[in-house]
Amino acid sequence: MLILLSAAVLPVLLLLYAIYKADKINKEPLGKLVVVFICGALTVVPASLLEMFLSDFTPDGALLEGLYTGFCVAGFSEELFKLLALFLLVWRSRHFDEYFDGIVYAVYVSMGFACVENVMYVFSGDSYSASMATAAMRAILSVPGHFLFAVMMGYYLALAKFATNRRTRYILYAFLVPVFFHGTFDALLMVPENMEDGPMKWVVSLLFLIVFILFDIKMWKRGVRRIRHLQQLSAEQGQEARSAFEGFQWNF
Repeated sequence: MLILLSAAVLPVLLLLYAIYKADKINKEPLGKLVVVFICGALTVVPASLLEMFLSDFTPDGALLEGLYTGFCVAGFSEELFKLLALFLLVWRSRHFDEYFDGIVYAVYVSMGFACVENVMYVFSGDSYSASMATAAMRAILSVPGHFLFAVMMGYYLALAKFATNRRTRYILYAFLVPVFFHGTFDALLMVPENMEDGPMKWVVSLLFLIVFILFDIKMWKRGVRRIRHLQQLSAEQGQEARSAFEGFQWNF
């Protein structure tokens, strides 16, 4: 039991630690991050209810089913409630005072969600070996996926917070871009899985696997660029703040 729980939670903790360490200018209060993480975990409940409702309208056919489930059921529902949690918890918070905070808070919300989801999937295995296989696969794919979706969301949320002349556009991007990446990520895995067994399934599965690997690499590259960009903007914010403070002291 403890080993399975550790296997489910450890990937989440590692990514939380990584993004916390990446926040180099003004780290967020740990108490605030814990609250955000817990609330992210709670978003599993409304997201699951919406997913169950939307699943009733799933179309027939492996392709349509995979696209609908990836984009409309999973991507739309999960990213919607993550973004709502961010608006309720941190949008007006005095701690959201630099660009990189957008990514930090988005990752903590998303990892809260991913942690609960991971535990549920791992403990639903028919056997210990099946549960460990699920934990290993999700540690490689699903948990990092949620991390990267959060990076995209937090990036545009930060731009919306501080680039007020394009706020509406960036808020839309904070929702639509993660939904796109989440939906594509899931659909590339679901479409082959939904196909009937046969030679064609193996061909399609191989093609989709190649596309998925290329897509995942591209998503990681984009995520790293987004992280570095907001780190740079936060550093510039800090320099401007220090310069203004020093100027105020001098004039005084």
